[in-house]
Amino acid sequence: MKVLIVNTSESTGGAAVAAHRLMDALHANGVEAEMLVRNRSTSDTLVHAPHCKWWLKWCFLWERLVIFIHLRFSRKGLFAIDIANVGTDITARPEFKAADVIHLHWINQGWLSLKSLQRILQSGKRVVWTMHDLWPVSSICHYAEECTGFHNACGHCPQLPHPSSKDLSHQVWKQKEKVYREGQITFVACSQWLATQARMASLSQGHRVVSIPNAIDTQVFRPMDRRAAREALGLPTDPNLKIVLFVAQQITNVRKGGPYLIEAFQKLLAAHPDYRHNTALLILGGAAEQYTSAFDVPVFPVGYTEEVERIVQTYNAADLFVIPSVSDNLPNTIMEALACGLPCVGFAAGGIPEMIDHHSNGYVARAQDTQDLADGLHWVLQSDATTLQQAALDKVHRCYSQQSVAQQYLAIYEGK
Repeated sequence: MKVLIVNTSESTGGAAVAAHRLMDALHANGVEAEMLVRNRSTSDTLVHAPHCKWWLKWCFLWERLVIFIHLRFSRKGLFAIDIANVGTDITARPEFKAADVIHLHWINQGWLSLKSLQRILQSGKRVVWTMHDLWPVSSICHYAEECTGFHNACGHCPQLPHPSSKDLSHQVWKQKEKVYREGQITFVACSQWLATQARMASLSQGHRVVSIPNAIDTQVFRPMDRRAAREALGLPTDPNLKIVLFVAQQITNVRKGGPYLIEAFQKLLAAHPDYRHNTALLILGGAAEQYTSAFDVPVFPVGYTEEVERIVQTYNAADLFVIPSVSDNLPNTIMEALACGLPCVGFAAGGIPEMIDHHSNGYVARAQDTQDLADGLHWVLQSDATTLQQAALDKVHRCYSQQSVAQQYLAIYEGK
């Protein structure tokens, strides 16, 4: 069996990381798999990309321009929606022709159009689509928040400046509905939360929806000596200093909840002033330096990187991981932290409560409740580190191992 994994990027973003890890997991379990991406960043012979760069750039710019016009020339929300009005036909490529299964992941921002999807479905090949957000079964949005328009035929979209019953969201919904009638899709949600959302979508009706988590290589993401990790990153090595880690591709992304973390730290320090002297914040991600003056504890910003060794060192330099996201699917960052033995603290949002076992490998705070988030940070900082670490490692090996995830996908590929 040959599987072709299709994603916009080879390595940038959570979906790319998950897609590449799945390819590795499939290989480790005897399945032949390759990737087809728009943005290739390595010389990996198993990863393919088109050579016509001008066309790819044109597709990206044209889609953004159309969206910009529909947003009445406002930049707000310019990358919050996708309409897939233009893209690349991959069905003539040799990798596509050789594959038995076409496994789609995140294919937005001018990579595949709805016309491209139609041709893929018309090919008769088995199509599996891993959902890293809601877009595959919504019309234009990646996160619907409180909107339930995707349960029906969209329209009156809150992400558009002048919503109406026949607005852009409804138009794209109609196009998707027509395309999806061309064949069968198995939608795979990375979390039970997203699977529940997907099953309520009108576009998923007549198609199969299942839930399979992402995989992680526990030979790469694993515990290592904390002092050595801190030395490698140029951090203080005092064993009495507790370091809290916050990670996001773009720290200023409103969904990642940076302002909630600031407020939670203020409440934590007000209730427990001693933390001012023995606690620090480590931030890994783009624009991390913008937060250096926002906390009353030392802040160590580490810029965004795709270098795995440095990422693993960053997790191992910390004592706990915090994720204040207000909406998220099944964050790779939690999985990575757990695999490195870090207890996690986060809001009860999206798939986060499926990953953090409350009072076992971390603390699940009430959604957007900064006092509860502060209480969670305190609870972890005061708990037995060895017990929390073991619970974190147990969770990863039980739920997210390469073998477990690969076997679940293999059953899907075989139509079981």
